[in-house]
Amino acid sequence: MNKPVIITCAPTGGIHTPTMSDHLPITPQQIATASIEAAEAGASIIHLHARDPATGKPDPSPDLFMQFLPQIKQSTDAVINVSTGGGLGMTREERLRAAVRASPEMASLNMGSINFGIFPMKEKYTEWKHTWEPEFLEMTKDFIFRNTFGDIEYVMKELGEGHGTRFEFECYDLGHLYNLAWVVDQGWVKGPFFIQMVFGILGGIGAELENMMFMLNTAKKLFGDQFEWSVLAAGRHQMNFATQSALMGGNLRVGLEDSLYIGPGEKAVSNAQQVKKIRSIIEALGHQVATPEQARKRLGLKGGDQVSF
Repeated sequence: MNKPVIITCAPTGGIHTPTMSDHLPITPQQIATASIEAAEAGASIIHLHARDPATGKPDPSPDLFMQFLPQIKQSTDAVINVSTGGGLGMTREERLRAAVRASPEMASLNMGSINFGIFPMKEKYTEWKHTWEPEFLEMTKDFIFRNTFGDIEYVMKELGEGHGTRFEFECYDLGHLYNLAWVVDQGWVKGPFFIQMVFGILGGIGAELENMMFMLNTAKKLFGDQFEWSVLAAGRHQMNFATQSALMGGNLRVGLEDSLYIGPGEKAVSNAQQVKKIRSIIEALGHQVATPEQARKRLGLKGGDQVSF
C-alpha cells in the first residue's frame, strides 16, 4: 500500500504578477483566506510568501507575514511552511527575515543557484496593473537566482540549528540532489527529509517524465529510504506531473504560485479549486490524502505549538 499523499499548496509565490490573474492572493487577508480554504480542501502543508498589499510586489517583511500566519494557524491544523526564496533579487538576509521571526515547522530552501527566467511571460501582456511588473519580469533575462553553498549553510544553521525548522529542499536540477547529499554529509540534516523536485522553470530541468524518473532514481541512490519526495511542475504541466507523482508513490504541490490554471485555457478561481481537483484524482486512483498530523510524523516536524506566531 502506498502511503497517503501529502499535498502542499503554494497560494501566491513570488513569480506571477497581479496583471496575470485577478484571483492571485495579494493582501494578508486574501493570503490567509486562500490558505485556510486550501487546507480545508485537503492540503496538509501551506507554502507561503508575502506581497505588498498595495502593489502585489513580493515583499519579505516579517510584519506582513505576521498579519496572516496567526490567522492560518488558528483556523487550520495545516503545517505552515515559510519560504526562504522570497522574491527574485532579494538578499539572503531579506529572504530569511520572516522565517527567523516566525520560527516555523518548515521552510523552503533552494539547493543551488540557477538561471531563473520568467521574462517570456512579459510578451503575453500589453497593459499592466502596476509599473513594476514588466520591469520585474524583464530583469530575469540577466538574472541568477543565487543559492550558493554559503547561502545554504547560512540558512540551515540559522533556521535548522537555531529554530528546529525542517526544510522543503527545492531541487530544480539534478545537481541540486548532489548538493543536498553534500549537506547530508556535513551532518546538517538527518532523515527523514523532504525533497521537492521542481520541473518546467526556464533555467531548470524540463517537465518530462523521463526527467522525473531520473531525479527519483538518483535520490534513491543518494539517500536510500531517508527521504520523502514531492513534485511540482510549472504552468500547464502542474496537474499531469502531480498525477504522475501520486501514481509513483510520491507527494505533490499545487497552487497559484506554480500555475494560474485549472485546465487548458481556463484560469483557476482559487487555490482550493486546484487542491480539490488533485485530491479527486488521488482518490480516484485509490490513494488517500495525508492529514497534517500524518505529514508531521513522516517529516519529523517539531509541531505547531513550537512556532513563534
